[in-house]
Amino acid sequence: MADPVLESLPDLDPASVTVVVPAFGRPLALARLLTSIGKQHRVIVVDDCSPDPAAIRAVVEKHDAHLVRLPSNSGPAQARNEGLKHVTTPYVAFADSDIVLHPDTISLLLKHFHDQSVALAGPRVLGWDDGNGMNWIERYEEARSSLDLGIFPATVRPRSPVSWLPGAFLLARANALGEGFTSGSRVGEDVDLVWRLVEQGWRVRFEPEAKVWHEHRQTIREWLSRKAFYGTSAHALSLRHPEAIAPAVFAPWSVAVVAALLCQRTWSIPAAGAISAFAAWQISKKLGRSTHPVRIAVSLTARGALAAQTQTIALFVRHWWPLAIAGSIFSRRLRRALVVACIVDAVWEYRRTRPQLDLLRFALARRLDDLAYGTGVWSSALRGRSLRCLLPDVRKNPN
Repeated sequence: MADPVLESLPDLDPASVTVVVPAFGRPLALARLLTSIGKQHRVIVVDDCSPDPAAIRAVVEKHDAHLVRLPSNSGPAQARNEGLKHVTTPYVAFADSDIVLHPDTISLLLKHFHDQSVALAGPRVLGWDDGNGMNWIERYEEARSSLDLGIFPATVRPRSPVSWLPGAFLLARANALGEGFTSGSRVGEDVDLVWRLVEQGWRVRFEPEAKVWHEHRQTIREWLSRKAFYGTSAHALSLRHPEAIAPAVFAPWSVAVVAALLCQRTWSIPAAGAISAFAAWQISKKLGRSTHPVRIAVSLTARGALAAQTQTIALFVRHWWPLAIAGSIFSRRLRRALVVACIVDAVWEYRRTRPQLDLLRFALARRLDDLAYGTGVWSSALRGRSLRCLLPDVRKNPN
């Protein structure tokens, strides 16, 4: 329930950590990463059948790391698992070759493992600036990257403010991992690992005080391809974690509020207000032991109504955009709702993140981001012949 105060905890032995680096090409990026890791930790580089293995070997030998070469390209999950087989220390860090570590990254994350129930911890992932300045895509990613989970520390679990950790960098208790990542998985393996550990009763921590820098994609084509690729993990995750994958979670009363407002009739706002008032009354009856049950119930209901609206906007512009656009062709009300959703979402995120980018280009990037990710989700759903990953969860007591 509480976030540990890291400066109050003693350092653990840095030699207790082995760093595993899956690598496919990009020897210059690999050299940059190994330089940032330094000499305090044993490093295992797993060459995932790079097209120029000699270049990878030269970098590994220069930095006194251990090299494991795979006979065929198997993806980062399998490469990490092969590296894990060679780990003999209590802790293992997985670092992608396109990141750079802060000198304190591992030592800060390691402090979380004073808690014996912690199996995994991850840092904040920021955008890497190579000194040549960032283009507009990189500036958008700096403000709204899929990998940046924010400024607040958190316990990571499904359906919480921080529900996963990016595999760009993870520090783990080696004996908690079993065989590691799901073999054969090329996307979403980091989400799957986090959720499996949580299901097994382990604790997972996000620590923004620890930082790494990630080299974001710089061209529109590479950037959109990566966003769509992330979306393709949805179906596989829905098969492994059907209770956690829903794109939105609603209470029945909040669905009624959203439906009333989407009707856009003269009675819509009064109806939504009446439904909310009834929900608040129902909630207040469960708070009889509270000093101010009505006040708390009204606050909870207002937050629930706002959350329902923001989730609906996200569904319209991200997960359900093909349906929303198709429906807007035939429905003026749906078309109006979609336009409002696009504008409100962009303005809200612009004010929240305060990017080093003008509103117009931010809004364009925001919409392209959502379109690409949603395309990936739909692609995975159609290939898997299941829409489970696109369906919201409506439950009486959502958590």
